[in-house]
Amino acid sequence: MTTRAGFVALIGEPNAGKSTLLNRMVGAKVSIVTHKVQTTRARIRGVAIEGEAQIVFVDTPGLFRPRRRLDRAMVAAAWGGAADADLVVLLIEAHRGLTDGARAIIDSIRDRVGKAPVALAINKLDKVKAEQLLALSQEANALFPFSRTFMISAERGYGCDDLKAWIAGEMPESPWLYPEDQIADLPMRMIAAEMTREKLTLRLHQELPYELTVETEMWTERPDGSARIDQIVYVARDGHKGIVLGKGGETIKAVSKASREELEEFLGRKVHLFLQVKVRPNWLEEAERYSEMGLDFKDGNS
Repeated sequence: MTTRAGFVALIGEPNAGKSTLLNRMVGAKVSIVTHKVQTTRARIRGVAIEGEAQIVFVDTPGLFRPRRRLDRAMVAAAWGGAADADLVVLLIEAHRGLTDGARAIIDSIRDRVGKAPVALAINKLDKVKAEQLLALSQEANALFPFSRTFMISAERGYGCDDLKAWIAGEMPESPWLYPEDQIADLPMRMIAAEMTREKLTLRLHQELPYELTVETEMWTERPDGSARIDQIVYVARDGHKGIVLGKGGETIKAVSKASREELEEFLGRKVHLFLQVKVRPNWLEEAERYSEMGLDFKDGNS
């Protein structure tokens, strides 16, 4: 029996649907999904099985024009994930078409990706008419010779099975890279922190979440089989602390409840979650914070 295994990088503009597609392919929630852009900071790997193939998805941060150190580190991580992959899938949104950002990514693929096959996945196909999809596909393929083009809806699942089957066939012959029951190579501490950060991002509609990070400080296994998880929410300014806490602590309580419930569902056991909010003015300039997010601090240098 010949087994296959390899790495697949999902690239695209922020909010193109990469995290949703990763979760769809893996069949579990390993990457946070919000309607805010630039929420994926680390290169989260989700592991999917298709027949005899093990597919390791690298969900990269969205590619955008970087302004700050964190931006630059995120973009470097995205292209680093693409350069190291056996196969690359570029996602573009059907209803947005070939934006300036999408065109810039396509222009960069030649220099950044190397010899790996690159597939185009036009996402959110249900938002446009068939003739628009065809025109968009032709226009994109005129810019770059994609190995295959797929029309999908990552949210609804349309076309995703075909994409997954094709990817599996493209993986190199190899023993599997991870145990059969493993769905992500991120430590559970980081997955737990990402879940809490997602809840904060959904709850807070200001620009604040981008200057906010969550770290799992302690993870204690209890004798009754439950887990106690202590997390710190770092914010950059004193004024942000009040926003995260909310009036009478109602915001942080709601976030804690939502995150705890999702963690319990994910882990299949009881969780005791404790959140603290701390002001750390320069966390965006601390190498340790970048390591926690799976980013390289040096990549943020201009």
